[in-house]
Amino acid sequence: MTTRLLLLALLGLVPVMLVPGWTSALIVAGIIAIAAVVDFFLVPPPRLVSLQRTPGPMVRLGDPTDCTLTLVNDSPRRLRIAVRDAWSPSAGAKSTRSSFVLSAGADAQVVTELLPVRRGALEADKVTIRSRSPLGLIARQKSVDVPAVVRVLPPFVSRRELPSKTQKLRELDGRSAVMIRGMGTEFDSLRDYVDGDDVRSIDWRASARAQDLVVKTWRPERDRRVVIVVDSSRLSARRCGGGTVFDAALESALLLTALASGAGDRVDVVVADARIRAIASSHRSKDPVHDLSVALTTVHPELYDADWEQISSTVLSTSRQHALVVLVTALDEGSVSDEILPVLPTLMARHRVVLASVEDPGLAELAADRDGTDEIFTAAAAEAELLRAKSLQTRLRGAGVQSVAAGPDDLPGALADLYIDLKATGKL
Repeated sequence: MTTRLLLLALLGLVPVMLVPGWTSALIVAGIIAIAAVVDFFLVPPPRLVSLQRTPGPMVRLGDPTDCTLTLVNDSPRRLRIAVRDAWSPSAGAKSTRSSFVLSAGADAQVVTELLPVRRGALEADKVTIRSRSPLGLIARQKSVDVPAVVRVLPPFVSRRELPSKTQKLRELDGRSAVMIRGMGTEFDSLRDYVDGDDVRSIDWRASARAQDLVVKTWRPERDRRVVIVVDSSRLSARRCGGGTVFDAALESALLLTALASGAGDRVDVVVADARIRAIASSHRSKDPVHDLSVALTTVHPELYDADWEQISSTVLSTSRQHALVVLVTALDEGSVSDEILPVLPTLMARHRVVLASVEDPGLAELAADRDGTDEIFTAAAAEAELLRAKSLQTRLRGAGVQSVAAGPDDLPGALADLYIDLKATGKL
């Protein structure tokens, strides 16, 4: 029933009030009922409209996209319809309702603008069509499933740091060859000795021939292997800053992938918890960052503990040659002591291992707030947590594992700087 039918019923009260009695009331009610029944049969059924959704291109979180809904009148009658193109709230649909008058065989398009607020594959809800006749007393309505999916990639906010990090690598790779010999360097050239050079870099044979001191320079090798393990277990599901720990881990993985693949290294990314969730590689990929983003779009943390024995086996099978293995996980005492440390000897026998973790910026704020009694107890708990994290880093350092911990906004850049330092010193 529409608003027009309600207005008609209110209008019917006028003759009933002028001529009170059951007879006039029944006559008015009968007229309204007959008009409603006649109008019902005059309304074209909504099933006469063919529907198709065409989603827009995949976008990164925070960027707008759209979806086009095409309506075709397959009946020989003229249709007056109202359409609701429904989406989930996380899709951020701005306007979902519209009205059309379609002639026989005509078509129309509804473009729904979307501003997603959540990463992943966002599925469209049902399309609701309401058809009415020229009288507009009764409307027919039907909701139809019209499948459509908009893929929202990780935001990759840290890409703003990529130009500066890439510039450092270019200077390292071409303009100033490193002076330290390591397993990740290859011979570049000879040059004259200057004050401050490492005496271990002196080439005595070349110096004898040139009758002057000559030193060797070394260039970081290309085509090295980098394996990034992103923990998607329950520890990565907690909120930290403006998102989750897993979101910050993805940002770190994307920036390191862009940096390392741009430097000529091969990058493999493994996302795992109790099972292997996704594996992506830059090998034979024209755009490793895009391919990695697509692979990680639908991956979300699960409330399970990580199986580090299975993860270790996957890393060993992924790269049989020496590689830099970056474990992006939480500095949790139970997880590190009971699960990560036991598998480290197996990994370190073949690879160099680095552990990266996301620090909660709220801990430092809680530790600094000591205005009242309750705040002092809270600050003590926060300090204990910070000391526990530093103790774990010390234990990892003693086991030969470098670690980097920073806030969600700073971790991608800190991990990229560590990669550049390892590249510069030939430790890849």
